[in-house]
Amino acid sequence: MAAKVTLKEIAQEVGLSPSAVSLVLNDRPCRISEENRKRIKEVAARKRYVPNQIARSLVMQQSRTFGLIVPNIESRFFSSLARNLEVRCRERGYALFIMNSDVSSEHEDELVRLLVNRGVDGLILVTAHELDADEQLVESLSTLPVPLVMVDRFIDGVSCDRVRFDSELGGFLATDCLLQHGHTRIACLVNTSSNTGRARLKGYHRALESHGVPLDDSLVFESDYYIADGAAAAERVLGTDATAIFASSDNIALGALKCLYAHGKRVPRDYSLVSYDNSAADSLFEPALTATEQNVSKLADNAMELLFNRIGDDDALEFEDRVLAPRLVCQASVSRP
Repeated sequence: MAAKVTLKEIAQEVGLSPSAVSLVLNDRPCRISEENRKRIKEVAARKRYVPNQIARSLVMQQSRTFGLIVPNIESRFFSSLARNLEVRCRERGYALFIMNSDVSSEHEDELVRLLVNRGVDGLILVTAHELDADEQLVESLSTLPVPLVMVDRFIDGVSCDRVRFDSELGGFLATDCLLQHGHTRIACLVNTSSNTGRARLKGYHRALESHGVPLDDSLVFESDYYIADGAAAAERVLGTDATAIFASSDNIALGALKCLYAHGKRVPRDYSLVSYDNSAADSLFEPALTATEQNVSKLADNAMELLFNRIGDDDALEFEDRVLAPRLVCQASVSRP
């Protein structure tokens, strides 16, 4: 293994002090000529100098790291969000710690404290339980020494920047698509233990009302955001006269498909199906699912912009609540009844 190049070695070659070299390589203000700056950076590049991040953090009072906490890293939506955020961090010279809370407020609180103790410069949180968050978690988030951005789901009482998609509009678009194709008996598989799920259900209600279709609560089935729960909910749909299904997440939709196929049913021959998220768009999947799409790249862009804005001018900014518009992506899973 080659020996690590030091600031002292670079300083000796360029004939300047190690402190001067450090200031240039850390882009700190200093009275050093442009010619010497160029020489320092050329020597550092040639010698493949890698800065000591711990020492750099002490000098800059920044670790150039962020923390991300998601409730379920196995979710295609959250894993895609994590990948998009990591790429954007890397492009800006930051590292991203990605943590999984396993849908637990207690774990979230532990991870928040762990990341703060690690010296991260900011946190991005997708909370597991927005409606019944742990009191200790709320206290920890309310007294954070670093900026916080909440994504997709919010906890009332915690002041921070937020970005989400309009879930009510998304639920409306999905249901309206089925209504436009002539369906009036539309089952809704939804997680009402989350604000996002409740908003999607509200959009479902609004679409039915806009078409003059009476709401039938017997066609609304509770489902958590897991494939097994989606399959269990779809099992109950089979006992109704529904001709179409609005599944309020891709995992719920995949579970519904698993159930329907197990019973010899096919989409869209026997049931039309509209999903939510469109994170399964690249799957080897037949038929391709019509879905309300939440553009994860756009969500990541907004989250990072909010975080960097707060780091650059923290207390001077009012907290922002950004609401992004989803869109309907029409594929082959919807036909007329």
